[in-house]
Amino acid sequence: MTIAPPAADERIAARSSFRKLLGRPEIGALIGAIVLFVFFSLVADAFLRASSFSTVLYSSASMGIMAVSVSLLMIGGEFDLSAGVMVTSSALIASMFSYELTLNVWVGVVVSLVVTLALGFLNGLLYVRTGLPSFIVTLGTFFMLAGLNLGFTKLITHNVATPSIEDMDGFSQARAVFARDFTIGGVQVNISVLWWIVFVAIATWLLLRTRSGNWIFAVGGSAASARAVGVPVTRTKIALFMGVSFTAWFYGMHILFNFKSVQSGEGVGNEFFYIICAVVGGCLLTGGYGSAIGAAIGAFIWGMTSNGIVYAEWNPDWFKFFLGAMLLAATVVNLVVRRRAEAGK
Repeated sequence: MTIAPPAADERIAARSSFRKLLGRPEIGALIGAIVLFVFFSLVADAFLRASSFSTVLYSSASMGIMAVSVSLLMIGGEFDLSAGVMVTSSALIASMFSYELTLNVWVGVVVSLVVTLALGFLNGLLYVRTGLPSFIVTLGTFFMLAGLNLGFTKLITHNVATPSIEDMDGFSQARAVFARDFTIGGVQVNISVLWWIVFVAIATWLLLRTRSGNWIFAVGGSAASARAVGVPVTRTKIALFMGVSFTAWFYGMHILFNFKSVQSGEGVGNEFFYIICAVVGGCLLTGGYGSAIGAAIGAFIWGMTSNGIVYAEWNPDWFKFFLGAMLLAATVVNLVVRRRAEAGK
């Protein structure tokens, strides 16, 4: 006589699914984004206009492209404080190299890619070889790049901005890739929004479906334990820094071909905004936890807040106060949600 196994309790299964949902890094940011969207929809009549929402998406993509790679680096347990000025460095290199040597702009784009990836490699190499905190290493490269951006620009162009490259060979083709606008349903959308979505999809696949994603979570949780089980910690850390430099190059190309000229002082302070987007999206400052989707939601919250304040006709001087409050609230919410989810396992 065969005894049938006891039937599973549906209430336990439902509760487990709910706990699993709460354990997702981006759930707190998603709830916050919904609340913020409803709030600005009620207080700002212009917020729901198609043209206004297009502006929100563009602002979100402006932060989101960098927030994707910064979130991966933070999941890996590190920071890159040079990310903001590195965006400007990449744009300056491409612009001045092409303009001063009268070359096709694509030559400058490729040279900029090589140099920017080398900067990311240098950040990673200095970190793993010296053992210094990534905060200190990249703070040093932040100041060096900020000085080089201004110094070389003034030395070469005798100005603080690069000349326009609009009339140079290859500009229109490069703009079509990095910065063109197109129309969807009568609304103008910048291609950077689509690239942002592509980067989020790739990063999510990398984290959740590949061995490299497991390595990223492992080195962020405990580098020593990861190394003990055979994870290539050094290679993973350097690759994460190079990932940040790649998106810095990409976004730098967008700035260059969207505005045709680059201000050498741009980008200072943006690295903190990228980190805020990642933290609001569920990444822990201690590493080992987070998601690219969460960082994208964090960037969307940034876009809604920065533009919603304007559409609501509030004093924009309060924006950074709201940003800091969101960062603190998101950090606490993410910590509470994660602890409750872990307690229910």
